[in-house]
Amino acid sequence: MEASEKAAKQYLTFKLAHETFAVDVARVREILDFISITKVPRTPDFMRGVINLRGSVVPVVDMKLKFGMEETEKTVDTCIIVLEVTVEGETIIVGALADSVEEVLELEPSQIEPTPRIGMKLNIDFISGMGKLGEEFVIILDTDRIFTFEEAEALQETGEADVA
Repeated sequence: MEASEKAAKQYLTFKLAHETFAVDVARVREILDFISITKVPRTPDFMRGVINLRGSVVPVVDMKLKFGMEETEKTVDTCIIVLEVTVEGETIIVGALADSVEEVLELEPSQIEPTPRIGMKLNIDFISGMGKLGEEFVIILDTDRIFTFEEAEALQETGEADVA
């Protein structure tokens, strides 16, 4: 095991419904308040549209829809987490809609359990582990595995247009 695998890592935690999820802070570009999202026709249901981020088109994904939950409702806490996602060696920028951002926390490797293998054929490859915080669990996401190659391609194509 490399030294980097033994060291504590920092994660940004956020809420989807009543569950706490986390992503590696190194993958977080910024956190935005909910802003107007332009719907793009003929995109997957979980893709809410695009935003203009300082002249760049950034696709915005509703993480709750992506994970089979109800659509995210706009509240005072709703935000967009701007993430770097690497697919097939290429980095794309994606906005992830979340109910709220919680905190940045540090987890030691001993606090992270491997993803449980469920007997059914569920695709849970995008979960890199389960962080333990007392009696609570934090679902740690592997940002590079949330989207299939085809989904990532569609996101990238949507994000390549320039905003005037």
